[in-house]
Amino acid sequence: MTLAGRVAIVTGAARGLGREHALLLGAEGARVVVNDIDAEPAQMVVGEIVAAGGEAVAAPGDVATWETGEALVDLAVETYGDLHVLVNNAGNVADRLLVNMTEDDWDHVVRSHLKGHFVPTRWAAAYWRQRSKGGSEVRASVVCTTSTSGLVGNPGQSNYGAAKAGVAAFTVVAAAELGRYGVRVNAVAPLARTRLTESVPALAERMAPPSDPGAFDPWHPANVSPLVAWLASAGCEVTGKVFLAQGGKVELFRPWSVEATVEKDGRWTPAELGERLR
Repeated sequence: MTLAGRVAIVTGAARGLGREHALLLGAEGARVVVNDIDAEPAQMVVGEIVAAGGEAVAAPGDVATWETGEALVDLAVETYGDLHVLVNNAGNVADRLLVNMTEDDWDHVVRSHLKGHFVPTRWAAAYWRQRSKGGSEVRASVVCTTSTSGLVGNPGQSNYGAAKAGVAAFTVVAAAELGRYGVRVNAVAPLARTRLTESVPALAERMAPPSDPGAFDPWHPANVSPLVAWLASAGCEVTGKVFLAQGGKVELFRPWSVEATVEKDGRWTPAELGERLR
């Protein structure tokens, strides 16, 4: 399950979950392209990886823009000669109840998460398809970031939840499409302390660090990164799956499935359906 020699792009990697993912991938031997919309903290993460003996380069930019997605892949290939891993992590929140949500609240969050997953994945997929059709063996991995807000719902996050549900669907479809080129695609729903959770008072209190500095911190974002690193490794064969990671717990989600069926030979009337679907 080694990451030695693999080249990885991590989006939204300046802080929180993305930072922890980048640091662990670097510690496990990957050469890391550290992307974030904020250039200075992205460069600081690069410095941490290099100081620990790894290799990394900063790539600031908004991953929801077409040009940045292409540039990320180009930078990885030009700097390190190849690309093996894409960790889609960048995103934001703008929590509002539906009746108070503005068009900007909706567009900004959906763009950040959903388009921010699509754009870099599209450019990475084009690169891997070209490699595969050229006769090279491709053992690539995409790790997407979804959320329980999209998988089970959370009031006040219709924009965020819709985007994250879309990410889960995107993961399953991309896995089915890209497997022929040697690309696996999976998603992780992290439950961890980040700037996003700290902006919500109730969550910030619930996810606060333990008072004992020596105690295990079940909400630390670094707890999620080992799952990401495993999914990114060359030896992992899992694809098309959605996981949850929190503390020392990992769960596998079941996709949407049929719970019950009613059927007849012919067309239903509304009254009949009302009787049978109670």
